[in-house]
Amino acid sequence: MNTWYLGLAAILLLSIGAALWRVHRGPSAADRMMGAQLIGTGGVAVLLLLAAAGGPEAAIDVALVLGLLAAFASVAFAKTATRSGLGDPESDAEP
Repeated sequence: MNTWYLGLAAILLLSIGAALWRVHRGPSAADRMMGAQLIGTGGVAVLLLLAAAGGPEAAIDVALVLGLLAAFASVAFAKTATRSGLGDPESDAEP
């Protein structure tokens, strides 16, 4: 079973590599942010798989912190992507 976890972690590392390419080459800031979110999500998944495969249990705590940081990063991006800095980048209405 540990071999399956490690194999899945390797596949997820390949997707993180693709996300790094998107962050580097992304034509817009939104594309780069989506790549960063994929890196955060993939990193959480890899850490949890490594912990399940018999790695250090502290990896679970690190995965939780990484998930929180990724969520805060997306909120910060949404707030800075607007002219007013109040939130919804899709909204054209200014308060």
